[in-house]
Amino acid sequence: MRFADMQRDDHNEKVFRIGFYNLENLFDLEDDSLTRDESFTPEGSNRYTFSRYDKKKNGLGRTILSLGGWQPVELMGICEVESKWAMDGLTKYSPLKNAGYEYIHEDSPDRRGIDVACLYQPDRFEPILYKYFRINFPFDPDRRTRDMLYVKGKIPNGDTLHFFVNHWPSRYGGQFVSEPSRAYVASFLRQKVDSLQDRFDNPFIVITGDLNDEPDDLSLTESLRAVNDIEKVQPGDLVNLMYPIKNKFGTHSFAGEWGVLDQFIVSENLLGNERTRTSFEFVGIFDAPWLLKENAAGNSVTNRTYQGPAYKGGYSDHLPIFLDLVISEKTP
Repeated sequence: MRFADMQRDDHNEKVFRIGFYNLENLFDLEDDSLTRDESFTPEGSNRYTFSRYDKKKNGLGRTILSLGGWQPVELMGICEVESKWAMDGLTKYSPLKNAGYEYIHEDSPDRRGIDVACLYQPDRFEPILYKYFRINFPFDPDRRTRDMLYVKGKIPNGDTLHFFVNHWPSRYGGQFVSEPSRAYVASFLRQKVDSLQDRFDNPFIVITGDLNDEPDDLSLTESLRAVNDIEKVQPGDLVNLMYPIKNKFGTHSFAGEWGVLDQFIVSENLLGNERTRTSFEFVGIFDAPWLLKENAAGNSVTNRTYQGPAYKGGYSDHLPIFLDLVISEKTP
């Protein structure tokens, strides 16, 4: 479902909105000697000047603010941000500056220095704890990738939410070559989910991120064991809410083709729960006009910042996604 098809008011109930956005290389301007970020400096091959950074940062802030509709998104996962300096710029010196966001961010071992993080409204989401999980590949011990972020917190009706933010390994080298890395991260995440379900009684789990695979790829269906067909959902399953969007629209365009790489996957007990619930109809892709452009063939594509070293002047090569939790004070 596209954003234009559903606003918060359509529910006629209290809504807690969760978002995710791949920021496409929101770097700071400094050269970090420990990472491969040289191209994203004023002197680098991308000519990443302050004016280019500032335009990008303000565009991203405007997008996140608009994603919430009439109030800011309560909880927002993001990826491809380099540093706390970049996080401060986004939250304090962009259109988000009056939105009151606080954030969780730590540097990861990714070779380019890009990380996952989250923004949250402290009056609507109360973090209890968070942890970054390091990914170590047994079949490629020298490889470095983004950490996985886990946040446990309280939503306004007092229920506890378990929130995972991901940025799985890219498809660099091709799907066949790169797939084992994503399958490994998916299996690692599945272990964390199983641990939560063993420890807690019917925990509410929301998984999001740029997974660099489609909802029906093996990393999702076999390694993570996320179910796509509502008719086949069993108690305790994970359910991929983005599957119905596949073949209709997408979150990322490559060579004129759209794919659903950014996803929301939830625990089955969030479907139909009386106090906190969601559904396949409560997810969407934010396709604001400023996030899209026409390519030379006349096709709609993302309005990205760079294509290789060529500056395009846009904001990201991905579109943001959102998930609504309808919440109430009813006793189950």
